[in-house]
Amino acid sequence: MKTSDFKFDLPQELIAQDPLEDRASSRLLVLDKDTGAIWHRHFYQITEYLRPGDCLVLNNTKVIPARLYGHRVLPETSCEKNADEQPQGALIEVLLLRRRADNVWETLVRPGKKARPGTKIIFGDGMLVGEVIDIVEEGNRLIRFTYEGIFEEILDQLGQMPLPPYITHELKDKNRYQTVYAKHDGSAAAPTAGLHFTPELLEKVCDMGVRIAEVTLHVGLGTFRPVKVEDVTQHHMHSEFYMVDEEAARIISETKKNGGRVICVGTTSCRTIESVAGRFDGEIRPCSGWTDIFIYPGYQFRLLDGLITNFHLPESTLLMLVSALAGREHVLNAYQVAVRERYRFFSFGDAMLITTVMPKN
Repeated sequence: MKTSDFKFDLPQELIAQDPLEDRASSRLLVLDKDTGAIWHRHFYQITEYLRPGDCLVLNNTKVIPARLYGHRVLPETSCEKNADEQPQGALIEVLLLRRRADNVWETLVRPGKKARPGTKIIFGDGMLVGEVIDIVEEGNRLIRFTYEGIFEEILDQLGQMPLPPYITHELKDKNRYQTVYAKHDGSAAAPTAGLHFTPELLEKVCDMGVRIAEVTLHVGLGTFRPVKVEDVTQHHMHSEFYMVDEEAARIISETKKNGGRVICVGTTSCRTIESVAGRFDGEIRPCSGWTDIFIYPGYQFRLLDGLITNFHLPESTLLMLVSALAGREHVLNAYQVAVRERYRFFSFGDAMLITTVMPKN
């Protein structure tokens, strides 16, 4: 299986740059994973494809303002000077990926050549100072931060939401890159399929007898990393931390036992429950840990019955995951239809529902 098998042509103007004013008004392409049949709807109509006894699995991770801009501290001219008193050098961009210790973070730094071990970076006129202490996997930097006060409050003041590089417009409201059910800080990117839900729509879903199970997976570097090998099986995913509590495990287990469908909202929710099922021989139990699960065609899903997702980048691991669920031919045909029908793509774009579509009575 080749990476180039998942390539498609996407006009640049179809990449959504801004979120819609009404989250639930985005378009929804419904794809029958068995037949390849397609329906064109709006996201607020998703209840038409859900049934009492189904379960929606949500990823309740919360995106932190993980992108920081600072300046490299030039070599000291006086040993008595503090970092914030030193002459400022090159502009440095730091993306926080995951916390390794209390004040030590694994980060993605640009330009990396300006961030060798021992380099100090000053943020916000000295409100926050980082020192590169090591270079780890994929060239990521470990940075130790020093500050006065509470780190999260400082980050909220200085940090920016880590929008993907294909979004060039400024995000005016940080909350639009958060799901309405975000709870646990830790992600470097949003689980974007969930951005379409409003509190009112979720309430409507619950009122019709669909259960909600919340899991957590903190989205990390894997979201940003392209597939650089031609042989798909040689790609290695970056590890991400997940948590499944007792209530979520119980709801998902009861749904399967009672014949309901488990429909994940987003690829991160999918990867979470499939990681746990792989760990416990097809069952889901309360647990936490790290996962680098890579799902591509040929994978046999243990728990997932359906998926709500956005439209993904060509040759990406996310496109491979949805192809594992519905088949590469069905998915690429659906993407061709979406391009022809002028759907909006990627993080702030429109959505897909992939499942077995049952005929209406």
